[in-house]
Amino acid sequence: MEISFGSLSIVLFIIAVVFVIKTINVVPQQHAWVVERLGKYHATLGPGLNIVLPFIDRIAYKHSLKEIPLDVPSQVCITKDNTQLQVDGILYFQVTDAMRASYGSSNYIAAITQLAQTTLRSVIGRMELDKTFEERDHINKAIVSAIDESAANWGVKVLRYEIKDLTPPNEILHAMQAQITAEREKRALIAASEGRRQEQINIASGEREASIARSEGEKQAAINRAQGEAAAILSIAEASAEAIRKTAGAIREPGGADAVNLKVAEQYVDAFAKLAKTNNSIIVPANLGDISTLIASAMQVAKAQPKV
Repeated sequence: MEISFGSLSIVLFIIAVVFVIKTINVVPQQHAWVVERLGKYHATLGPGLNIVLPFIDRIAYKHSLKEIPLDVPSQVCITKDNTQLQVDGILYFQVTDAMRASYGSSNYIAAITQLAQTTLRSVIGRMELDKTFEERDHINKAIVSAIDESAANWGVKVLRYEIKDLTPPNEILHAMQAQITAEREKRALIAASEGRRQEQINIASGEREASIARSEGEKQAAINRAQGEAAAILSIAEASAEAIRKTAGAIREPGGADAVNLKVAEQYVDAFAKLAKTNNSIIVPANLGDISTLIASAMQVAKAQPKV
């Protein structure tokens, strides 16, 4: 009888432990547990200590509320210009409603994956091959927008989609490489021609500036020569005028006229001496005894001789 009582105690203890375990549930941070009561949705347990009725309530679903990366399998897409393109990507999503994630879809992960693939094929099919490489951001945003609208019914929020790789066929890759090479060669030729053009412009500009500088120098030199000649002429004229003034002043002094007559007579005699050495003809006065006539004739002869 004692053995039966001890066994009963052990059984009761085990039942109590199981009852406590079933009653008390600790939900981790960033998790949500869905509780069903008698097969029907009852509540969603948040992080922390939660109490449920054992054998009546049960934890039906456990969801992580963290951001989850989902690898979307690679697939072949056909572009608008009928080119096959191997595309794979990665999708980031987060469970925002544990109840809808439990009952909105039998497998929301598979549903999101399939929807991402079909949407990707649709978006790629509306674009040409070159545009698919240029507009990755547009493709990513279009896929997120299309999936997020449907995923809201499954309690899931699609955060972003990233294309990992776009792989065209090998012959397309070779053609693209040839196109890139040709484009680079074209840019190199254009750059070389632009360099030669700029060189010619620089040479012409330099020659133009040098010509302007030479002409300015010649102009300034001519101006300087003209100014020098004008200054020389002015100096000679001023000196001649000063000499004439001094001569006139000397003539007006006593004995000045006699000196002039003597100078004229000397020049007269000198002029006749020079004429004697040449075949020039000269008219002389008939009355050489008349001194005044002689002086006047000598003055005429002096004026006719070139100045030395």
